[in-house]
Order: sequence, then structure tokens, then C-alpha cells
Amino acid sequence: MTLTGSQIIIECLKEQGVDTVFGYPGGAILNVYDAIYQQNDIKHVLTSHEQGASHAADGYARSTGKVGVCFATSGPGATNLVTGIATAYMDSVPMVAITCNVTLPLLGKDSFQEIDIAGITTPITKHNFIVKDVENLAATIRRAFKIARKGRPGPVLVDIPKDVTAAKCEYEPQEVELPARVSHTIKDEDIERALRRIRKAKKPFIFVGGGAVISEASEELRKFVDLVDAPVCDTLMGKGAFDGTDERYTGMLGMHGTKTSNLGVSECDLLIAIGSRFSDRVLGNPKKFAHQAKILHIDVDPAEINKNVIADAAVIGDVKEVLTRLNEKLPHYEHTEWMEHIKEYKAKYPLSYNPKGLSGPYIIEQIYNMTRGDAIMVTEVGQHQMWAAQYYKYKNPRTLLSSGGLGTMGYGLGAAIGAQMANPEKQVINIAGDGCFRMNMNELATASRQKLPLIEVIMNNHVLGMVRQWQTLFYEQHYSATILDDGVDFVKLAEAMGCEARRVTNREEFREALKEALGCKVPFVIDCIIDSDDKVWPMVAPGSPINEAFDASDVANNS
Repeated sequence: MTLTGSQIIIECLKEQGVDTVFGYPGGAILNVYDAIYQQNDIKHVLTSHEQGASHAADGYARSTGKVGVCFATSGPGATNLVTGIATAYMDSVPMVAITCNVTLPLLGKDSFQEIDIAGITTPITKHNFIVKDVENLAATIRRAFKIARKGRPGPVLVDIPKDVTAAKCEYEPQEVELPARVSHTIKDEDIERALRRIRKAKKPFIFVGGGAVISEASEELRKFVDLVDAPVCDTLMGKGAFDGTDERYTGMLGMHGTKTSNLGVSECDLLIAIGSRFSDRVLGNPKKFAHQAKILHIDVDPAEINKNVIADAAVIGDVKEVLTRLNEKLPHYEHTEWMEHIKEYKAKYPLSYNPKGLSGPYIIEQIYNMTRGDAIMVTEVGQHQMWAAQYYKYKNPRTLLSSGGLGTMGYGLGAAIGAQMANPEKQVINIAGDGCFRMNMNELATASRQKLPLIEVIMNNHVLGMVRQWQTLFYEQHYSATILDDGVDFVKLAEAMGCEARRVTNREEFREALKEALGCKVPFVIDCIIDSDDKVWPMVAPGSPINEAFDASDVANNS
């Protein structure tokens, strides 16, 4: 059948199973929006800003494992996607961003709203395309989805000149071939080397990253942990891959990891890293990281092996596939003495906070209790993000959505919209700081327009909390540009955008507001007034070994 380029785009999206697209129209992409208007299979969500569209596509993808899709027009519309694309790239999120550009004769002439978006996004995409011939359009979109899904996922950008969206050609639908899991790189000798390392270990520790979530390896991971008999810690991205309520679980590792995880990893003789890239926030001082241990690294991306930490053994391949093969050959080990030692650490160094007053940890614990641990939690970036990682127990994968690699303030609300659109039966809660909320609070209008029952919890300490924490500890309390002392009323602002909203100043008020929010059918904002000097504990000073984690009591004792 003969279709226009715009119609081909829509047909290809339907072919790929896309049911929701997030975007913002403009002149160059008008033909595509006209094609959207003429069909009923794909829902388009008009966001308040293109950055919100990219974060919404990201949240949709993270919460489902499907490819998220966003649209933007040329020039500033396209560049407004850049932060969201980079966020997805850093955290290996499958996304296809479709932008439209000026017509072919105007390319390269500094035309109105022309930008080389493919050139701009080359470092932050798995691949990108400029489609200059409508005959290549369908094949390019299909390839974009394949690349976004394959191996280590990531974002792909497709830029299409406006006249290509108007041109016509023959279109033939095709069956989608989902990429196979990466298994050809899994070598028998690497499996045997890994088994030997595990067999020799007396004090193994399992370290879980986001790759275990992406590969849907939770069941294989649980079996692997049972066979190896080892404690388990994770990264921010790895939350939920292993049940956070399991007795073997010790909490997050790294700068704001638990003392149990940081001390245990520093004492283990084998660290089994599964789908982790060993970021600087995990390593602390890389020369002293896990200095007593051999490193066994399992990852789908060969570029991650020996990049930040030298591995003594490695298996390259899809995490689910690798764990399946290891589980088939592993006997059942027992490390009773080691596990008892870690259990003693857990008893000695529990997470703790001030038992009085409204605080970030209390808020997160109450959300966990009142949602029974069954919400999809989304975060912005800062202190509230770390509290959400520490005090909510993630039992399942894809239930914590957070910008880990890029650390994007303003990510959460857009991502929460995407997650709620993808999971209408689930309760989605975005945890924000007042600094982050200001960045993309305009997306409350999007949530309101869509009548989404998501909850926005603002931990309002009237400062940029994490930056202030560093200024307090490392910059002699020089609070440069971190005090947010203006008169913005978040409750009035939320109500003006069509949301329900409450301000709370104590524990009882918060519990009542959360109970009301959980029963509400429209967006609900809770403005939580907390202390400006609350801090995230434990903490590792930048560049220090992770076994030197300290908390409030340590600071007081050493002051």
C-alpha cells in the first residue's frame, strides 16, 4: 500500500507494539501529528516541555522493559530532548526519539529552527539516523528499535526532514523479530574459571547492578544466591533485582551505602559483580576497593570489563543467560561463619535516623508501610533519592526509577507520568526535593490533564539539600547559592494546575495526607516541610575507601 512518510512512521510504531508516545508538536513535525490525529491505536501524551516527554518515555521504558518513544520538532524542540536522551544513555534505557527537521533543500543553511540534532546526540545515543529518502524510512525505524533493545539497551534517535514525512512510497508490514539474548560471547572456559573462583571462596559477596534488572534475571539471581550462600548488596540501579526483604540482603554499596555492605565488601575474598559498571559512587577510592578480594565480573558489555576495576575472572553475556549456566553447574555451598559475621554487622550498624519530627527517612518508611511495598517509586536526584533507596524495601525489579548515571534533577515527575501511563493499575509515587521540583514542576499540568493518580511527595527543606550537606562537611559551611528562601507556595501552585495538594509539618499530618492521596483519583502533591540540615547517613567522603563510611555519631565523636 502507498503511504506518506508520516503514515509509515505510525504504522512502524504500531508494528513494534508501541501504544503510547510522549511529545510536543511544532512546524517540522506537523505531518506526523496529522497522522497521529487520523488513527486510534497509539495514544499521544502532550507534555508541558520536550524534556518532560523524554523523561516520560524513559519512565515508561524502565517500568515495563519496553522501548519508550518520544517526539519533538526541529531546533529547540529537538535540543530539549538532549538531557532526557543522555539520562537514558547513562542508565541503559531503551528509547527511540523521533525528531523532524527542516526540508532537505534547507538542511545545512542555518534555516529557521534548524539544528544538527544527530551530530549533537552522537555521544549520548547507541546510534542515530538522518532519513533523507522515504524509501529508507520503514527500515530505519525498524533498525532503530532493534538497536535500542539489543544487548545493552539504550536510546536511538531518528531525525526525519519534513519533506520526507510528506513523500509517499510503498509500505509493507513486517513481523517484528525481537533480538536474541547475548549468549554467543559466553565461553565455556570463562564459566569454568568463574566456578573455580566460587569454589575457592570462603567469604563471597554478591554485588548486583542494573544489568540484572534489565535482563529480567531476578529468579536466576535468587537461585544463584541460594547456591553460593553469600550476602547481597546492590547499586541504585540494581534495586529490586534481589528481594530487599531477604535476610541475605545488606543494602546499597558505596558513598551512601550501608556500613554492613561497605565493610563486608572490604573484607570479602570474592566479589561477584553482576551487571554493574563500578561507578565512582560505588568505588570510593578505587585503589582500596575490595582490596582483599578477587573480582568476578558478569556483564553483557565487554567494554565494562576492566574499565574501572580489574577483574580476575569475567563472563561476558546476558546476565540471565550467564546465571542460568552457572546455576546448572553450581553445587550448594555453605558459608555459615561468614554469613554470621555479616549478620552481626547488620545488627551493629542498622540504618537509623532521628526518632522525632518529620524527616526524609520517616516519610519513606511510612510510604513503604502504607503501600505495603507495592508502589512504583520514582525519584528526582539528591538527598531524597538516597533516602528512597535506603528506606524503601524493593522486592521486585522495575519498582525504583531513578537517574543514576547522569543524576538528572527534574527527571522524576516526567518519569512518573510515563510509569503511570504504562502501569495504570499501580500506585506511582515520585519523591522530590524542592530544588528538583522547581525544574520540571510544569509537568503537573500534564499529569492533571491526563487525570493520573500519581503522588508527588516534596521533601521541602528550603535548600539544595545534598549540595548543602557537602558544603557543611567539606566547605566550612559556605552555603553559596543553595538556600531557596523565596516565597513559592507549592500547594497553591499544584492546585492551580488542577491537582490536589496538602502541606504537612509533622508526622501525623503526613500520615493523614498520604492516606488521602492514596485514595485520590487525580494527581496529589504533598509538600513536606523538613529540617534544612537533615543529612543522608552513612556517607563516604569523596576519594576515601568505602570501609571508612561515617554517620552522625562518628562526626560528633570526631568533632
